[in-house]
Amino acid sequence: MSVLDDIMAGVLKDLHDRESVIPMEEIKQRAQRAPDAIDALTRFRSQEGACSLIAEIKRASLSQGALAPIPDPAALASIYEEGGACAISVLTEGRVFEGSLADLDAVRAVVSVPILRKDVIVTPYQVHEARAHGADMVLLIAAALEQPALVSLLERIHSLGMTALVEAHSRLEALRALDAGAQLIGVNARDLTTLEVDRDVIEQVIDVIPSDVIAVAESSVCGPHDVSEFAKWGADAVLVGEALVTSPNPLEAVRDMVSAGQHPALRTDRKARVRAARQDDH
Repeated sequence: MSVLDDIMAGVLKDLHDRESVIPMEEIKQRAQRAPDAIDALTRFRSQEGACSLIAEIKRASLSQGALAPIPDPAALASIYEEGGACAISVLTEGRVFEGSLADLDAVRAVVSVPILRKDVIVTPYQVHEARAHGADMVLLIAAALEQPALVSLLERIHSLGMTALVEAHSRLEALRALDAGAQLIGVNARDLTTLEVDRDVIEQVIDVIPSDVIAVAESSVCGPHDVSEFAKWGADAVLVGEALVTSPNPLEAVRDMVSAGQHPALRTDRKARVRAARQDDH
């Protein structure tokens, strides 16, 4: 059993428990009553500079274990927004990442930027649940979904006015995401079977993502230099968790990364940035 399979087993057990308390019809009604989702794609495309920042509320990681207690996720989210984050990712998986839907509620109550529910989403119930708790975006992991399920969940997310961030770990998975209709694709440098990080995966996978689809670099973003490097490889945004929650000054850390993504040298379209970077390498 892979790490992802193990996490998914726990997710499905917890999901069954929640469904027994709040049935599907009720969660659908709660989603319908929620304020309209923020158009995340428009926010990303209207950002100043080349590379935006998605800042993450993350208490633990697969590779490092416990990172930070984060007793007040709303306060941290407010810091992220003040620092210029384009969106905020909230981990809601509880067994491994120590997150919860209560964290999502707390963050939604204090920020006006788009919020991503980051979890192993494999059922329609979880999509409506995300909307009911104020999420504007939902993570879909290509490796966890067969193609028909990926297409179906994407369509459901879009029907609720939300945006799907489809996570890929290979060129093949990125192509699957594109075929399913994804407009926002995350490229994770961490292999979910071995937990090893290969930064080259980001450059290789972004290469097959069209310029009109937003590419997000995930994992191994430790500071401003990484933001600049991934922007040169074609990333339109980076998702950062560990480096921010472990920073003694998360406000300064966010501002530094946002500033790196807005550097004048990067203010060209993706193809021009990549072409310039490759010329510099030679």
